[in-house]
Amino acid sequence: MPELPDVVLWSVPAFVLLTVVEMISYRIHPDDDSEGYAGKDTAASLSMGLGSLATDALWKIPVVAIYTGVYALTPLRVPVHWWTVLLMLLAQDFLYYWSHRGHHVIRILWACHVVHHSSRRFNLSTALRQPWTSLTSWPFYLPMIALGVHPAALAFCSSVNLVYQFWIHTERVDRLPGPLEFLLNTPSHHRVHHASQGGYLDRNFGGILIVWDRLFGSFTPETERPVYGLTKNIATYNPLRVATHEYAAIARDVAAAATWRDRLRHLVLNPGWTPPPAAPLTPPSPTLTTEPAA
Repeated sequence: MPELPDVVLWSVPAFVLLTVVEMISYRIHPDDDSEGYAGKDTAASLSMGLGSLATDALWKIPVVAIYTGVYALTPLRVPVHWWTVLLMLLAQDFLYYWSHRGHHVIRILWACHVVHHSSRRFNLSTALRQPWTSLTSWPFYLPMIALGVHPAALAFCSSVNLVYQFWIHTERVDRLPGPLEFLLNTPSHHRVHHASQGGYLDRNFGGILIVWDRLFGSFTPETERPVYGLTKNIATYNPLRVATHEYAAIARDVAAAATWRDRLRHLVLNPGWTPPPAAPLTPPSPTLTTEPAA
């Protein structure tokens, strides 16, 4: 197949430049409705991003092996042309939607993805706050490999999706013209996704396109200012704790669970699930006795 460019590598200078420009913009024109950047928070995001580069390289070894094996077994082959690449991008974005949605509603997957939502600020550095345990996404893309998409082509599509999502992590861009807001994932839509208030929770999962959310009932427009972060925020900037705090919480809940069924539920149900309270024990009613009539 033709060699495809390393989109992420080529985009790194743009990531750095745009982040610096956004930082400067907050210094020149402060925004009373935005907290902008903070040193410790930005440092944590950058540390998470750098750490993810190393861990992703490790996780890719078994994933590439699995994808290569499945690709070798399938008789199908998708050629790489400009129009097939567009179709592959569309398919990857569709599967990304379901992967992203799954990582919000299944707690063991959320333990990976929660890292990206752990900042209480929303700026371009937040886009770099990536997990260190990203081995959880690969099963969602197996259908593309089974249908004959080369693993390298899938990697290219995933990189394009990742690069696209960098620029939507900002409060400095308001709404775009209507047709673009209808079709694409935009800063406005993604601000909703990163919000922690009730009406915004678990909404707007799209990567490049927002039409998947419109089709599958998970779309919510931005109507009030988002409150960023988690419903239970973490009070740490330590990258190791940021990367592992939800796994530690799961371990505590599993250890405290009364039944194996509840232990499993802590892993596969939504992150907010808790066991129902035990029914109170009802004392037996006293037995009424009557004396025999004289």
